Amino acid sequence: MFRQLTLGRVAGIPIHVSPTWFVVAAVITFGFAPNAERALPGLGAGIYAVTFAFAVFLYGSVLLHEISHALTARAFGLPVRGISLHFLGGHTEIERESPTPGRDVLISAAGPAVSLAVSGVAFIGSLLVEQPIAEYILFGLCFANLVVGIFNLLPALPLDGGHILRAVVWKVTGDEHRGTIVAARAGQVLAAAALVAPFILAEGRPSMFLIVWAALIAMLLWSGASQALVVGRLRSQLPKLEARTLARRAAPVAADTPLAEAIRQAREAGVRSLVVVDSANRPTGLVSEAAVIATPEDRRPWIPVRQVARSIQPGMILASDLAGERLVAAIRATPASEYLVVNELGAVYGVLATSDIDNALSAS
Repeated sequence: MFRQLTLGRVAGIPIHVSPTWFVVAAVITFGFAPNAERALPGLGAGIYAVTFAFAVFLYGSVLLHEISHALTARAFGLPVRGISLHFLGGHTEIERESPTPGRDVLISAAGPAVSLAVSGVAFIGSLLVEQPIAEYILFGLCFANLVVGIFNLLPALPLDGGHILRAVVWKVTGDEHRGTIVAARAGQVLAAAALVAPFILAEGRPSMFLIVWAALIAMLLWSGASQALVVGRLRSQLPKLEARTLARRAAPVAADTPLAEAIRQAREAGVRSLVVVDSANRPTGLVSEAAVIATPEDRRPWIPVRQVARSIQPGMILASDLAGERLVAAIRATPASEYLVVNELGAVYGVLATSDIDNALSAS
């Protein structure tokens, strides 16, 4: 809904902030003002400067939390696309899942460890300083980071503790998918608990602010856990995706062959795809299934195949032994609707349509 703002880069990692952060900053600035006024009487309107400064420092500590995830992932060779700060915290976008449960634990634990460390440093700082405003902000950061650190260690996805639980189940059972299911279901249970918690804590009479905040947290937890289930289910099916088995057998056609004749040849050969070849029988293009469907039948005798074909780029040639995540990564690198699949000798094996991959994943 909102375009993110780019703050800069840390170790080459882009840092983005959602405009929704300003909403949270306003809530903290005005919502915490009464409490700050009791602790720091006599500041007048200056109290809002104090609570706004607290909001900025709080999100600075959230940024440190996310940077620790990013740098730990980078240390294990996992590419990091960026860090985003939003209204309920932050998110580090890591391109690939950790290859081992042990590394997953270390990457996930890095964030809460930094939050707890910041809490400790802030507590010591609050004891050492004598300036009331600095003491108030430092003590607030101590408490907030303690809550963030402990909350994130709860064993439920999408929290860091959920990733740790997932890795533990993965290690014990040897099944990464089972770990995802256990941790995601725990996340859904925690989301339901978050909705009920305000009524228990306030003995049945919670404030509207507490109810709204709990609902936002529950929504975040439920959405993240549900998404993890979907992604986990898809990832469990990836090893079954093989270019060799999904590729359609194809018929070679010359570029100037009328489309109607090319379709007839394909049907006669019992294949569903067409590969455009040159005079030396070398593949030069792939006929787009969508373009063929969009061409009216009465025009097909008058349209040459080259008009509904896409020239073959280097990234559109896939080895027949590609499978799983390697196959998905190759497709992501060069988005297209069809790919030429070649065997070990470089000869044409068939055509792989991305729609067939989608159907294979959907059927699972």
